[in-house]
Amino acid sequence: MAQTVAEQIVQMLRAAGVERIYAVTGDSLNHLNDAIRRDGSIQWIHVRHEETAAYAAGAEAQLTGKIACCAGSCGPGHVHLINGLYDAHRSGAPVLAIASAIPTGEFGTGYFQETNIHKLFSDCSYYCEMATTPAQVPRMLQMAMQTAVSRNGVTVLGLPGDVSEQDAVKAETSNSLFLTQSGIIPSSEEMTQLAETLNASEKVTIFCGIGATGAHPEVLDLANALQAPVGYSFRGKMAVQHDNPFEVGMTGLLGLPSAYHAMHHADTLLLLGTDFPYTPFLPDNIRVIQIDAQAERLGRRAALHQGLHGTIRETIAALLPLLQQKTNKDFLEDELKIYEKVKDRLQSYVKDIGSENKIHPEFVAATFDDQAPPNTIFTVDTGMTCVWAARYISSTGGRALLGSFNHGSMANALPQAIGAALCAPERMVIALCGDGGLSMTTGDLATIAQYKLPVKIVVFNNRSLGMVKLEMEVAGLPDWQTDMHNPDFAMLAQAYGIPGITISQPDRVTDAIAQALQQTGPVLLNIMTDPNALAMPPKIKLAQVKGMAATMTKLMLNGEFEEVWETIKSNIRHAKELL
Repeated sequence: MAQTVAEQIVQMLRAAGVERIYAVTGDSLNHLNDAIRRDGSIQWIHVRHEETAAYAAGAEAQLTGKIACCAGSCGPGHVHLINGLYDAHRSGAPVLAIASAIPTGEFGTGYFQETNIHKLFSDCSYYCEMATTPAQVPRMLQMAMQTAVSRNGVTVLGLPGDVSEQDAVKAETSNSLFLTQSGIIPSSEEMTQLAETLNASEKVTIFCGIGATGAHPEVLDLANALQAPVGYSFRGKMAVQHDNPFEVGMTGLLGLPSAYHAMHHADTLLLLGTDFPYTPFLPDNIRVIQIDAQAERLGRRAALHQGLHGTIRETIAALLPLLQQKTNKDFLEDELKIYEKVKDRLQSYVKDIGSENKIHPEFVAATFDDQAPPNTIFTVDTGMTCVWAARYISSTGGRALLGSFNHGSMANALPQAIGAALCAPERMVIALCGDGGLSMTTGDLATIAQYKLPVKIVVFNNRSLGMVKLEMEVAGLPDWQTDMHNPDFAMLAQAYGIPGITISQPDRVTDAIAQALQQTGPVLLNIMTDPNALAMPPKIKLAQVKGMAATMTKLMLNGEFEEVWETIKSNIRHAKELL
């Protein structure tokens, strides 16, 4: 019997190392689904929403560095993939999306569930093509997979249902996946200029992003040679923070005043593998040097003294012999002292554990940091939950932290935890969810239950869209429509067959977390956190102070005295870290 196109696709996916496809099956996907069932080597993960499929595949790709796969049936099925694919693409995750389509004979007729995949996916993929004949499939699939792993992003193969059931045509071109790694070093002239600038600088600060992953020893050697404090972005934290005597924390909206101070009091700022987007947090009156493996990123966030195209590990290794060892430690020691004070203040919020239904989220995050194993995978929802993770979940050299750090989407933590648990079953996976984020994706609690994934789900239940609330208040607007009327998340988990526990008393937190982490299966902890726990950025503008004051005045005029008082107390508590 001749091999079908669907069977040929499965064979090529298997050869490329694909172990699972995240999808909701249906009509145009059914022949591919059946080919996977009969082959038996690839797992079909039946998620409850295709957005979850794309997020889970993105998480798997980021953790393994290998290509991951998701699929959506024609029309609405693959439309649902888009948000998760945007996140994967912007995160540099090699993900193949199979977008099945209506019968080829119906193209361009306004047929039921017809969509134009080229228009639909063009902004969130490096490759997007529709195969309309069996002969096109193997070549297009190979190109899609090779592009995904070569450019680290999303690719899309359009697959009409009628094509998938036809007889396969032998590929005329290669159908293998070539995984290549190469280091990039700037020219000798550029390296000499860089060394001359750094040697002449008295106060250098290093700021690292995700591009510094794998270069931890080199970054420390460079910091030692320059006697430079080292800051990092949220995505760079897990690669840089651990065992680092030069670190001064994060900067940015979620960051700390210590890193901000070190960057603004240097005479030279060295950006390593970072596309840090928040330009107001970057200094504009000192020399800024940027090194990045993607040359198109050079200079788009700051006015550069020098921009160099290079991978961080290889570039630092080539740079070190050209540097003169600095002996003056005054700048470094001053910045480290500031960081110690900031860390002490952060711990004061951990010691102040809160009250009934107002448990301090800092205490919750710090407790997970203390108790979670050193190789834990954390996934974190966008919003206030990101703040607590950024400030209280520490790097060990073995941990991973996944979030929607570039795309900034809600509802990513639970889907990413599904992908993490499936591709790394030997590691603990903890999903740090906001109540707003989890509300969007509760259906995939069923996926966790169905596949018995031992994910520990934590709900920071502050009964509001906390980050949006803060954004409105600093803009001088009373928060409006940010309150959440939540279900009992613990009971909801129990309805799916997952143990669920609600924690409203702060003195129960430590024991409840310990017990949850000891469970062999999934657990959901619904923790009632303080809705007025707000996080201040490392630098506050006068306009933000005026905006908050205006908001408080409007609320008082509306008679909301209790909310105003609670917010003021919270702001005072968090403002201490800026003093």
